[in-house]
Amino acid sequence: MSKHKLFLLRHGEGAWIKENRFCSWVDQKLSEAGIVEAQECGRLLKEQGYKFDRVFTSLLSRSIHTAWLVIEAMGEEWVPVTKSWRLNERHYGALIGLNRAEMALNHGEEQVKQWRRSYDITPPPIDESHPYFSEIYNDRRYSTCDVPTEQLPRSESLKEVLDRLLPYWNEVIVPEIKSGHTVLISAHGNSCRALLKHIENISAKDIVGVTLPTGTPVLLELDEDLKPVKPRQLLGDQEKIQAAIKKVEDQGKVNASSK
Repeated sequence: MSKHKLFLLRHGEGAWIKENRFCSWVDQKLSEAGIVEAQECGRLLKEQGYKFDRVFTSLLSRSIHTAWLVIEAMGEEWVPVTKSWRLNERHYGALIGLNRAEMALNHGEEQVKQWRRSYDITPPPIDESHPYFSEIYNDRRYSTCDVPTEQLPRSESLKEVLDRLLPYWNEVIVPEIKSGHTVLISAHGNSCRALLKHIENISAKDIVGVTLPTGTPVLLELDEDLKPVKPRQLLGDQEKIQAAIKKVEDQGKVNASSK
């Protein structure tokens, strides 16, 4: 029997998603389409009668802005929003800023798929010569972290995303859910995938095939132990959702659009 509802949301489209580039920890804003996605998501949730008690986001603007637009569209602007670096997107290391389709052309689609989708393969780490190193590690937001800046990741596998996410999940988010609060986590494709792997006990092999499109809320109905009682639901027009999933999956292919 369902006791708790948890909503996961990959932020709306960002500028670098549109350009098919690895964005990761670079603080890109939402594109115009991403703003619309977030607003439509909020309207959908309101129409379906859902309400949130707490919202959690990463420290990246596209995650935060999506959450703001969703609760604004729901008329629930007062709902508390809590931010943590532990919900940040996966750190893609030296791949940050690169075009996925060009990478597939140079390294092969299978290698890019492993870097993007695998559970335990870590991309090459970022170093101080990388054009975005200073922008990331000199960013004032990370002075608020619960670990020193020099201990923040330089590259991550999905497994490492889950490892840094689990303490926050267990110590901060789980108590909110178990207290009876309905929670929205507005985060990123990989932080949401990592949580899904944990909650649904998805195998390392099968998590490769889990794709979350931008701006599409995922409903998880959980029992008192936070185990799923029903399959996850991607809310919205199912035909559009499947088209959006295919678009994400095609990003790492040689012929992917980089418009």
